[in-house]
Amino acid sequence: MRANELREKTDEELDQILVDRTEDIMHFRMQTATGVVDNVRKSREARKDIARIKTIMKDRRSGEPVAPVGGGD
Repeated sequence: MRANELREKTDEELDQILVDRTEDIMHFRMQTATGVVDNVRKSREARKDIARIKTIMKDRRSGEPVAPVGGGD
């Protein structure tokens, strides 16, 4: 997901997405252990989504305004 899409979500929605992505990573690790990996890229995307979500939630808690991504002319 893109950061702009995540910023539009509520805190509850972000929490649910965070749980889903964490489960995706656990599922991927089990697939790796058994030797049946469907898509390696999904694990990387899930980790990046988790980082984006945690960053957005931290920014909301700190109360700092978030600058739009892309230069904002």
